[in-house]
Amino acid sequence: MSDHDHDLALARGGDDDAFTRLVAPRRRELHAHCYRMLGSTHDADDALQDALLRAWRGLPRFEGRSSLRSWLYTVATRTCLDLVEGRKKRALPVDLGPSSEHAVLGDIPLTEISWLTPYPDSGLSDDPAGPHARYEQRDAVELAFVAALQHLPGNQRAALLLFEVLGFSAAEIATTMDTSVASVNSALQRARRIVSEKVPAATQQQTLRDIGDLRMREVVADYSSALERGDAEALVALLTEDVTWSMPPLAHWYRGLDAVTDFATKVPLDSCGAWRRLPTHANGQPAVGSYLLNEDAGTHVSFAIDVLTLREDRIAEVTTFIGAEHFDGFGLPSTVA
Repeated sequence: MSDHDHDLALARGGDDDAFTRLVAPRRRELHAHCYRMLGSTHDADDALQDALLRAWRGLPRFEGRSSLRSWLYTVATRTCLDLVEGRKKRALPVDLGPSSEHAVLGDIPLTEISWLTPYPDSGLSDDPAGPHARYEQRDAVELAFVAALQHLPGNQRAALLLFEVLGFSAAEIATTMDTSVASVNSALQRARRIVSEKVPAATQQQTLRDIGDLRMREVVADYSSALERGDAEALVALLTEDVTWSMPPLAHWYRGLDAVTDFATKVPLDSCGAWRRLPTHANGQPAVGSYLLNEDAGTHVSFAIDVLTLREDRIAEVTTFIGAEHFDGFGLPSTVA
């Protein structure tokens, strides 16, 4: 008997340690699946915890007609579908309305909106999750892809992820979702059309491979330095002509060099105060942890995660996720000198 089969037999008999060993190799990718389904790291935490509890309780009924991996994904997907049904879709500011031509000072956070959140991608593989998957694991947590998923109903979202990201067959997905193969194929067709309209042809993984790690680190360092020095000219030199900048939970966002320059000059470079920034990665993309000086504390405190979307070696999008809570999972300190 293999170690896997031995642990499975023990887990069916109520051995919690054996169940933990069985789940451990899949835990990271299951969490990423929940994030793709729900668009929120916090929701993914809750969904995975609930799914693993359901799996633990249901393990004695697992008959082994499918792989344990397939069964765990079935439980996780159904858990997420239950949550999707009762919650608003996750959004970014670009989903809410047109861009602003000039900086909006005193912008108020919209707390009634369910916002997309950044994802700490450490531990995710660069390879596909299955031999028949179309996307690499990091491709499938990129901001554009996850944001596009939020425009799909739950069944289409699940079908697309299970087929194109995880490599399950239409027949396996039909079993997971308790539906017909024809329904799965129909859901896939509709989901692919919507996603293809919203996701750029070139993924960030392709872009990062093309420019190389050294150039990517230079862009991130130059972006951080320009903002810390208050150097608008150096910042603008890094941006594409059609650059966008958004800052959830603030509703206003900016498109094009003129609007972005006006915003950057009047807000982060002028009215916010002194910054420090540390490089990181989020959603398979280069990112920066931004720290704002708290004069009373005498230190810079965690403020936002800036996720950078590159086109060639220029920044095409800045998505600034405001909130110290976003730092959880990134391995970044809460304060810097």
